[in-house]
Amino acid sequence: MASVFTKIINGELPGRFVWKDGQAVAFLTIEPVTEGHVLVVPRKEVDHWEQMDTASFTHLADVAQQVGRAVKAAFDAPRMGLLIAGLEIPHVHLHVFPAKSMETFDLSNARKDITPEELDADAEKIRAALRATGYGEYVAD
Repeated sequence: MASVFTKIINGELPGRFVWKDGQAVAFLTIEPVTEGHVLVVPRKEVDHWEQMDTASFTHLADVAQQVGRAVKAAFDAPRMGLLIAGLEIPHVHLHVFPAKSMETFDLSNARKDITPEELDADAEKIRAALRATGYGEYVAD
């Protein structure tokens, strides 16, 4: 059975994408720990990150870094967080988010009340920052 992320990637469920390429996508999570919290996900469904081939994991990390730079610029973040938890959904995903304190890394602090309008605004800020940093070809509109 396809993971929820595969369903989002395939358009069966909605997603606010900010990046799309042949191997990976990035979209906003619906339960962010901070504004601009993005998930970077491989298109290929793999349960555990350490089971990925090195080239695919390297590409995923590269996308996370590019998206992270854009998120940092878009939200004037002092630092960026990167987290691989892998407990919630059996599909590798990297959490990329503005890190303001160590509490930011606690996913149990995620907002459950974020509005669609807030998510749309956050996505557009990240897309604009990606375009400004030269990654417009990967921006998902």
